[in-house]
Amino acid sequence: MQLAAGGTLSGVRGDGSRDPRIEDVSNLYLIHPLARALLPTALRLGISANAVSLIGLALGAVAAASYAEWGSSAMALLGLVFSIGWMVADGLDGMVARATGTASATGRFLDGLCDHGVFILIYVTLAASIGSAQAWALAIVAGVCHAVQSSLYEGERARFHRRAKGLAQPALPVLTGNPLVRAYDRVATGVDRFALPFERRMASDADPVGFGRDYARRAAPVLRWMTPLSANCRVAAIFVACLAGDPALFWLFEIVILSPLAVITLAAHRRVERRFAALATIRPSPAPFAAAANKEPEYR
Repeated sequence: MQLAAGGTLSGVRGDGSRDPRIEDVSNLYLIHPLARALLPTALRLGISANAVSLIGLALGAVAAASYAEWGSSAMALLGLVFSIGWMVADGLDGMVARATGTASATGRFLDGLCDHGVFILIYVTLAASIGSAQAWALAIVAGVCHAVQSSLYEGERARFHRRAKGLAQPALPVLTGNPLVRAYDRVATGVDRFALPFERRMASDADPVGFGRDYARRAAPVLRWMTPLSANCRVAAIFVACLAGDPALFWLFEIVILSPLAVITLAAHRRVERRFAALATIRPSPAPFAAAANKEPEYR
């Protein structure tokens, strides 16, 4: 089975679905290369994408148990190692789904549920290990902030990848699946109505692929500023806070730093969209040979 080729950035391959221009550096150089190395084995053994998601959840549970002893540098390091294993599994499940053609809304929901589940376990473990009412309050507030930020972040990334391929979505998506899947998607697509002018402008352009390519060049810097909202950054922040001897520092980072960052970068992305939607003229279709010459690699 042949996988679609990914893009490149300074010689670094993408994972076949993500534009490397907006990927976290640790994904490009560590997480995704490890996941790609494991993909042939997973396919040969017939391990499903959902099974990989559950394996990742198990690895995350071990990481949470390790962080229960955050006062020990060795246990904090063990928590980091198993967290990296969970993130590798989190990347691998999508690769398996695409390679086997088994991607689905339910699988995407399970993937998101496992991701949130790992962090819930870590938050609860850390709060229980501290044992104070203040720690529990911080953990709950940070957890709510985290859930909203992550869903919005993934929604922004999905829009970027779709538009970079020249695919517009001029109407609000119809949410399907069970109630939990719809609830998860409702948060991720919560800003779609604010993005509709851009989507309709893109759909009306005679060269939506070129339009999407121009948009991606301008939006990529904004999406890069959003990478601290990724799980990778949070995993690193948890480890650093534990090494510093105060896990509550991570929750404060989540609330005080990441929440404003989410608001600022969401607003910045909408500004990029408005500039495109405000273009007065519709560009003519490019000549076939010129379009082929200027076409950039697609990230599928």
